[in-house]
Amino acid sequence: MKSTKLLATLLVSGMLFTGCGLKNSQAIIKVNDAVITQNDFDKLMDKQIEASPFAKMGMGDIKKDKDGVLYLMTERAVITQLVIQELLDQESKTRGIKVSNKDVDKAIDKIIDKVGGKDNLSNMLKQNNVSISQFKSDIKTQVKMQKLAQTAKNVKVSDKEVKDFYNKNISKFKHGEQVRAYHILLMTDPMQIAQEITNNGKKEIAESEMNKKIEATVKERETLANKIANELKADTTKFSQYAKKYSHDTTSAQKGGDLGYFEAKVMVPEFSKAAFGAKPNTIVGPVKTQYGYHVILVTDRRPAGVESFDKVKNNLKESLTSEKEIKALDDILNAAKKKANIEYVDKQYNPDEITKKLTKQLEQMQKDANQVTPAKK
Repeated sequence: MKSTKLLATLLVSGMLFTGCGLKNSQAIIKVNDAVITQNDFDKLMDKQIEASPFAKMGMGDIKKDKDGVLYLMTERAVITQLVIQELLDQESKTRGIKVSNKDVDKAIDKIIDKVGGKDNLSNMLKQNNVSISQFKSDIKTQVKMQKLAQTAKNVKVSDKEVKDFYNKNISKFKHGEQVRAYHILLMTDPMQIAQEITNNGKKEIAESEMNKKIEATVKERETLANKIANELKADTTKFSQYAKKYSHDTTSAQKGGDLGYFEAKVMVPEFSKAAFGAKPNTIVGPVKTQYGYHVILVTDRRPAGVESFDKVKNNLKESLTSEKEIKALDDILNAAKKKANIEYVDKQYNPDEITKKLTKQLEQMQKDANQVTPAKK
């Protein structure tokens, strides 16, 4: 059970509603007595575009075409996000909700514990280009939203509710045979390598030259994967150190390459075959998959079975509580919307107008596609 988009949106956008800036401070939207400014919009829009998977794939500057589908979709999401955050901020003030430094520190301590230490958290923030101050601001917003949700009735989850859920959904906690594995991944995706080369280069590269560089990079990574595997076969104790140094899977690298326990079906076939065929505490690989070259270390194996209640109850209680909090926030937000006076001062930022543009663009794209590929008779 994962939290919904609303809570994720709140966490991402927490630091972005800053009120009137000195630059571009004109109001584009009024929410009751507060305003959302051009500066607020621009800052969040830039961050959302920067974080967009399309931007990371090197699909160009989304902002160049403000009538394009990608821009319009992002623009509408940003406006919705800003209005939601302002409404919930106003509700928090009305209900007298305050967040102390102690509250923030406590929440951060929980995150540090989950990610495996301060160093891992620090590395995660650096890799995602998030400053400490920005992170703390995000957490403060998240805590505020949790406190706001907790002002609603029936948000707390009792031990009996957790136990009842477990008993009624026992199939959710069944698992097949599992292994616990660590890996080091050297990625060989041509598009990603091309993007790396482009980012590191000072001038444009011809297609033929780019292909040569991609081929050379793939070969270099294959050689490095073999070198890493041979060295770790001689000394498996260095696996965590090597994972942090070499692995392109940054999430697992922060944990020394640890992928946790998993069933064969959740991994690509080549990886699963190697991992489930490995003897404990031996190095396997390099194994080639669609993602690149993997060096694998399997440390444990367990048969199919059912996770015990004692093992899952804490995480389960946290998930059920989160679901109730999200439902409470949705209810609070819907009630706030009904009584709110929301005015789109600059009509171009009205979500309805953006939706009209977006629909028109999508219809045109469909027409163009039909012309290129005529329907079969």
